[in-house]
Amino acid sequence: MPNPYGQIFRAPGAKGFAAAGFVARLPLPMTTIGLVAMLSQTHGEYWLAGAVSATFALANAFISPQVSRWVDRVGQSRVLVPMTTITFAALLGLAAAAHWRLPNWTLFVLAVIAGLMPSMMALVRARWTEIYRNRPELHTAFAFESVMDELVYICGPIFGIGLSVGLFPEAGVLASAAFLAIGVTLFVAQKSTEPKVHPGQAGNEGSVLRFLSMWFLVIVFAGMGTIFGTAEVAVVAFAEAQGQKGAATYILAAYAAGSFVVGLVFGAIKFEAPLARRLVFASLIAAVTTLPMPFVGSLWVLTLVIFLAGAAISPTFITGMSLIERLVPASQLTEGITYAMTGVGIGFALGSSVSGWTIDAYGASNGFWVAVAGGSVALLTMLIGYGSLSRSDRQSVEAAEAAALRPAE
Repeated sequence: MPNPYGQIFRAPGAKGFAAAGFVARLPLPMTTIGLVAMLSQTHGEYWLAGAVSATFALANAFISPQVSRWVDRVGQSRVLVPMTTITFAALLGLAAAAHWRLPNWTLFVLAVIAGLMPSMMALVRARWTEIYRNRPELHTAFAFESVMDELVYICGPIFGIGLSVGLFPEAGVLASAAFLAIGVTLFVAQKSTEPKVHPGQAGNEGSVLRFLSMWFLVIVFAGMGTIFGTAEVAVVAFAEAQGQKGAATYILAAYAAGSFVVGLVFGAIKFEAPLARRLVFASLIAAVTTLPMPFVGSLWVLTLVIFLAGAAISPTFITGMSLIERLVPASQLTEGITYAMTGVGIGFALGSSVSGWTIDAYGASNGFWVAVAGGSVALLTMLIGYGSLSRSDRQSVEAAEAAALRPAE
């Protein structure tokens, strides 16, 4: 049986843009955690470190869809070069402002400017879609990208914290700027795989949020993000309550491992069921796996439960991304994927903040109820939106089939 992942990389240029895209998206998680590590050391104030990091994350969540919309209008290279240059300068400015203890307001201004960082996760997926649109290989490619996302969110924080603590406070943020510059330069240099701009379409449509189906998908992704954010905080708090705070590392590693392994397997399977139906089942499983979390009493049981929860994440992400590719116009694909990632970011911020408040007020185990709520929101949204998503999916398939037959007429 041929390796499906080997097959997708047979396309000319696929290995090059995938490798460059991996490097170019490391800066997002590196910057978020690197700002906390840097400012907590240079200023000794965690409130400031957290506030500046949150400012960057929220700015990126709201700005990046607009950057991606510009990408769809004029092309990846024309947008990536100026946006990366500005972001690179802002990251250097943040490191300088921290080193020389400039006024706090400069940190917040520079964090907002750094939020112009392009959504490389969307840009890479747009290239895969250009190659494999309406072909089964696209499912495998999206699965591969979900696995790469897991690696990014594992490696990014490790690099960001490790460099800042091991070398000097600004090292994590400076390394993030370097990864961004190198990754984007290599990515832009590969012109052969860059998606084509659709003349007469790009720029004439409104936002992809004009589609009701997109709202359903963004909320589903926000629910998944809430589960992520809750896990990051509640696992650490639970391990500390058990007197083994260091155990949070292997528990969270199990979460990423579950998503990683299942993502690889899921991507190798060829499904016949419609995407909307598959997303309902994936959301159901993701919601069910959160239910045991508040009742766990030991670290080993929590590790198992967290592994299963992580395993449920990949099918939801892979299927949701495939639905977006079907539902939005080809000329707005990057914007559509970026809005999904924005949903994840907002959900992550909400999950981490609400679970932190819940833990302070009611204890570590009760923080996991926020994950249960996130899973429930995702499932309920899918149940409500199933009819709309199913119709839109069916119509897009019929339109693609009609377009494929037209040249033969």
